[in-house]
Amino acid sequence: MTVHHPLSGAPSFSVFRFLTTKEKFHELLDSGGKVDPDEQERTEKRNSKRMRGQNKSRPHMKPTSYDNRRLCPSIIQERETKCVYGDKCKFIHDVAEYMALKPADVGEHCYLYDTFGKCHYGLSCRFARAHISADLKNLANEERVKAMEGRTPVRNSLDKDLQWRLRKKVVPFTASDAYMKTVFKGGHKAGEGWKKAVTAENGKALRGLPFCGSNMSPGLYSLNLALVKTIGPLTDADVIKLRQCEKKQVDFKDKLYLAPLTTCGNLPFRRICKRFGADITCGEMAMCTNLLQGQSSEWALLKRHESEDLFGVQVEGCFPDTMTRCAELLNNKIDVDFVDINSGCPIDLVYKKGGGCGLMTRTNKFEQIIRGMNSVLDVPLTVKIRTGVQEKANIAHKLIPEMKKWGVSMITLHGRSREQRYTKSADWDYINTCSQLASPIPLFGNGDILSYYDAMKARETEVSGVMLARGALIKPWVFTEIKERRDWDISSSERLDVLRDFTHYGLEHWGSDTQGLEKTRNFLLEWLSFMCRYIPVGLLEQVPQRINERPPYYMGRDYLESLMASQHVGDWIKISEMLLGPVPKNFNFLPKHKANAYK
Repeated sequence: MTVHHPLSGAPSFSVFRFLTTKEKFHELLDSGGKVDPDEQERTEKRNSKRMRGQNKSRPHMKPTSYDNRRLCPSIIQERETKCVYGDKCKFIHDVAEYMALKPADVGEHCYLYDTFGKCHYGLSCRFARAHISADLKNLANEERVKAMEGRTPVRNSLDKDLQWRLRKKVVPFTASDAYMKTVFKGGHKAGEGWKKAVTAENGKALRGLPFCGSNMSPGLYSLNLALVKTIGPLTDADVIKLRQCEKKQVDFKDKLYLAPLTTCGNLPFRRICKRFGADITCGEMAMCTNLLQGQSSEWALLKRHESEDLFGVQVEGCFPDTMTRCAELLNNKIDVDFVDINSGCPIDLVYKKGGGCGLMTRTNKFEQIIRGMNSVLDVPLTVKIRTGVQEKANIAHKLIPEMKKWGVSMITLHGRSREQRYTKSADWDYINTCSQLASPIPLFGNGDILSYYDAMKARETEVSGVMLARGALIKPWVFTEIKERRDWDISSSERLDVLRDFTHYGLEHWGSDTQGLEKTRNFLLEWLSFMCRYIPVGLLEQVPQRINERPPYYMGRDYLESLMASQHVGDWIKISEMLLGPVPKNFNFLPKHKANAYK
């Protein structure tokens, strides 16, 4: 049903959208459809506030839409057997036809061929002239290929067998099921229920257990023993059970931590930050339910490059059973140094389901999740939280002492609430108070770190380290500045070299064909939407640049520096064309985030 304005006859959708009851609707009809100006003004304010910070209605173009006519994989990989689909195959089998339709090559040197000795994308590579012979055969540098044998640059891939078993739900979750049986229904806490179950079974035997760890009570130690009733001989599984203090230890002290960044915190970007001095890296937030369903796109977020020597993954969920099963799956199938729980995500999609920041207000579920994941993991479990949900109602200081009891190995605190987002500065005084409560568990502070001055000021508090998020997106060389305690007046050509390295890493990660190249371009443009906010040190009237200060429009010291300072999408596309060639005719891009969160 549509309400029409009595004067113009045009439908007034904004009126109908905010009617919540039949009474209000009939009142509107009785009044002749007139709209209260004050109510309309309040409605517009609510709409504008709700859309702030994100381009939710942005056009989404899949990389496959730029390459509709693709060559059959059987020809690209030069298989001896013919395509199993025959005439039903949707790809092109005529090489001459494909070469006539294929877009022009971007450059004369293929990064994959130069690095690995062979480009597996063959004729479909957008740099194919570097490794395609006159008779259209894919060439290989045998010496380089032999030197790369046995090397696995990227780990944690999802194999087809595991994906099939996840989709068919035949993967066993023995430890998780044993834990969930101890979680009482009717509102009882998981920790208390598990402790009573184990104590009732073992009786006095628990009293003789040794005290384990400075932060761990004998009662918490008993929680790590899964109760399994067995009949028969004693096996290693019965006696060899990792205690909290026997798990893999990670030294988090005084490290620089690159935050898990959705969209922009991809593997190529993390490689850039590792090169500039990041100590700890973490994969993008992954949904636990999608991981358990074997979704390839979600498992891609868990991939780890060989340069990431201290690497963790971040998972999001709101139920103990799925989170515990996900932790057991990750513990058995991938190589990580720690697992992080996202309890700080502010977006509505996650929060309204009870995940992200929502966990901070659901302490019973939060406890069950932490205890359950801790019981199945052989690596440390960390948590990332915010100060709270409401702006002036901090609750992190109440949660931190409880999380110490639940067995968390490290806590990261973002100094803002969910409601604040990025409109206010991070509260480092509150972070300092919470770090004192967390001791001796390490607590990392996060918020507004853009220079080594900010990092030094943060280290004057009692935090164990600092996490960088937007600061690393704006200037990834901030890690070098902090470690060398200096300002780096990086030139525009050096910054372009950084972007070129990113495109090389992107082509290696996503592929050098049209689909991979456009995916690399898309992530490059997302990064440039943040990087454009950097102001060169040589142009600053007052050092350092503050992350929430809105810079005036300025001209750089050369054309490229001015181009990189532009906040127009068209100029970002020009930069991408310098590195990845011209965009397709139907190309369309709008950044995911508006990247304009200034004071």
